[in-house]
Amino acid sequence: MKRIALFIVIAVFTLGISCGGTSKKSEETIVSIKTDFGEIKVKLYDETPQHKANFIKLVNEEFYNDLIFHRVINKFMIQGGDPKSKNADPSAQLGGGGPGYTIPAEINPKYFHKKGALSAARIGGSRNPEKNSSGSQFYIVQGDVYRPGQLDTMEMMINKQRKETMFREHLGTENSKLEALKEKNDRVGFDMLVAEIREKVDSIYNAGHQFSMSEEQRKAYTTVGGYPSLDGDYTIFGEVVEGLDVVDKIAAVKTNSANRPLVDIKMKAELVK
Repeated sequence: MKRIALFIVIAVFTLGISCGGTSKKSEETIVSIKTDFGEIKVKLYDETPQHKANFIKLVNEEFYNDLIFHRVINKFMIQGGDPKSKNADPSAQLGGGGPGYTIPAEINPKYFHKKGALSAARIGGSRNPEKNSSGSQFYIVQGDVYRPGQLDTMEMMINKQRKETMFREHLGTENSKLEALKEKNDRVGFDMLVAEIREKVDSIYNAGHQFSMSEEQRKAYTTVGGYPSLDGDYTIFGEVVEGLDVVDKIAAVKTNSANRPLVDIKMKAELVK
């Protein structure tokens, strides 16, 4: 993750409404990703228009052809789309390549990381606070099936981690004041400021940032499976409609210490409709 390895518009459009107010279902956009293990067909979402348009553009330009799934983790996901992976040496450090641009996040709470979710990779952490997506790298979720109790525990852990991340960010904004109190050796003042920041963060987080899984998410994660801890942090712009077994086969291959398959798994992507 340190090697700038990517992991992984705010507006939501309602499509297919004619001027007369009659609803018309838009045609689905399907992309075929062919591999030596079989074919994966993905449907692209209309609700993530920038990601959809970009993916179609790259597919039509044959950008993805002969790239590899360079990061594969069983019970998690398969990731590809790094242009540096084309004919890459087995020792090459992959995961930092792209087309030279990023895409604004289009995170939609309607979509979550169930098995088969097609998501945009991105740089994580404080270097990318707006959660902009990689211009080309994507991952397909494999994940695992969870018990209800596991999801309860996961919710608590995710909330704890996210609140701590927010707390550290707020500490950073008050860094000059904290440093000044340190220099004065004012331990009481230092502790009081930290406590104030903690209280402020708790109030902000509890007022609208808490992570909670919907019934639909819980049903999916306890049946087909997925990877809940990524929800709300990455743009999901499509899903597998055929070839989940192929995702499983790719996820099961042997990899090196960088999670790169020992034998390259190349892809060829084309627009089906």
